[in-house]
Amino acid sequence: MSATIAPGDTCPSGGISVDSGIDENHNGILDADEVDATQYVCNGDDGLSTLVLIRDEAAGANCAAGGNMIEAGQDANANGSLEATEVGSTAYICDGSAGAASASGYNSLVSIVPEVAGVYCTYGGSKVSSGIDTDRNNVLDTTEVTASNYVCNGAPGPGVTWVDVTGTSVQAASNTGYMAHNDTAQVAITLPAAPTYGDIIQISGVGAGGWKVVQNTGQSIVTQNVIGNIGGLWIARDSDRQWQSVATSADGVKLVAAVNGGQIYTSTDSGATWTARDTGDRNWTAVASSASGNILMAGSPDGSYSGVIGLTFASILSTDSGLSWMNLYDLGRDCTAVAISATGAAMVVAGTGEANASTDSGLSWTRSSLGSWVSATASADGSWMAVGNDTASVDYYYSPTGWSGAFNIDHQTAAISSLASSADFSRLVATLYGGRIYTATMDPTQAIGPGSIPTWTAHDVARNWIAVASSADGKRLLAAEEGGQLYTSSDFGTTWIPRDSPRNWSAVASSDDGRKLVAVEMGGRIYTSGPTTISNTTSGTAGYISGGQYDAVDLQYIGNDTFMVRGYVGDLQVQ
Repeated sequence: MSATIAPGDTCPSGGISVDSGIDENHNGILDADEVDATQYVCNGDDGLSTLVLIRDEAAGANCAAGGNMIEAGQDANANGSLEATEVGSTAYICDGSAGAASASGYNSLVSIVPEVAGVYCTYGGSKVSSGIDTDRNNVLDTTEVTASNYVCNGAPGPGVTWVDVTGTSVQAASNTGYMAHNDTAQVAITLPAAPTYGDIIQISGVGAGGWKVVQNTGQSIVTQNVIGNIGGLWIARDSDRQWQSVATSADGVKLVAAVNGGQIYTSTDSGATWTARDTGDRNWTAVASSASGNILMAGSPDGSYSGVIGLTFASILSTDSGLSWMNLYDLGRDCTAVAISATGAAMVVAGTGEANASTDSGLSWTRSSLGSWVSATASADGSWMAVGNDTASVDYYYSPTGWSGAFNIDHQTAAISSLASSADFSRLVATLYGGRIYTATMDPTQAIGPGSIPTWTAHDVARNWIAVASSADGKRLLAAEEGGQLYTSSDFGTTWIPRDSPRNWSAVASSDDGRKLVAVEMGGRIYTSGPTTISNTTSGTAGYISGGQYDAVDLQYIGNDTFMVRGYVGDLQVQ
């Protein structure tokens, strides 16, 4: 470091002092206590300037670790440059030796996780934690957290106001929710005629009657994200045949169908393709399937499977999805209906005279009361079975007690063309040919008797009902009218929606969830149906969305007389 000095004893004409030393505190400044030597460069009497030149000094004899060389002298030729011949003194400021290397530093980490509603965030939010990653695993461990802060959600808005509707209709108001609470009739909820952009309408089905969203003129609802409309679209499969009966596995993937005067056919792809099985051409009347689709039953009035003529009641069994068949039971009477439990261990065969039930895979049988039995059903566990006759009576089989004897449905006389039940047998459905559809509920833990006969309730109108099928919970039903349409219900049979076109339907079947359906036409084809989507309701008063008990929908107005479905629960019907 250099400094100007005034004229004096050291330099009569003035000059500069040059201090040198080691920068021990590494602050880049030569402090007073770091000065090791001081030299003076004095101005000459002749007035020549003194120059100083500082340049790098490589590591060597003068500076072991390198440093700077300082040269000083008078500018004898007054050219402003300190030349070699002008250097009067030379000094060195040397670098210190390299110190020991220190350890690498640690990274800082931040963690953001959801914070549930509680002490720190009343309505929930996020917890932001930070700290030093002392174990260098790139994860902010609990022991490394040095600070935590919370980013909390705000309080929720007021939401919709809910209205309990026990009548059959209501005019909806914007930003309002409606509890459709009628057990005997559908509740019609008409949309606001002049809603504001963003308005909300919410509907929940509480009562058994269900609900229906009614549109005003010009209004429509975007429904492209609604997967439902069960039974809304039917696809023709295979070829025209005299299809008599059809059954399905629990998942709706494996199907079996029988031709009157033909063969038995099976499908392993929900009915897309079919394979004829070597059962011989017979007047097959009925088929049934276990839950897996591996155990199948079939019935015919043409004699036993082995071809023995004279035994006019025939039922056969397959345990390999229809690849091979064996005789099951012969009573000398026509076989009109068969049913089987989920495992295939329990089964019932019905005919024109009596029905027989087995709970040991056909090893032993228990005979019902006499009657012309034309339909049959069984619970999933096989503890319950039932058959219906041609005079509207049902004989119930309960494994602990046996057959109950015949009990009539609502004083009717028409034939029970088809019977179906929920998996636990708590819900029953029957179709009467020339009559109506009937449903009943019962306690499957209590045997049928004079004091515990199911009470049947009539639905829809009298038609030539020929077949019915039920989902495992009994909520979703499919029925067929001979020479008419198919009908679906998603509210345990309270209301029915016509489907497809009039055809000569003969039988129907449903998967356990009620979403995969199949129907066969006598002299026509096999038809299958699954969940579908419809992009919009029909514009105006003809369009609607409907739901049953425990179904719900959330609608929002998006302008141009259009609502959209923001969310839904259950199987909605879209028109």
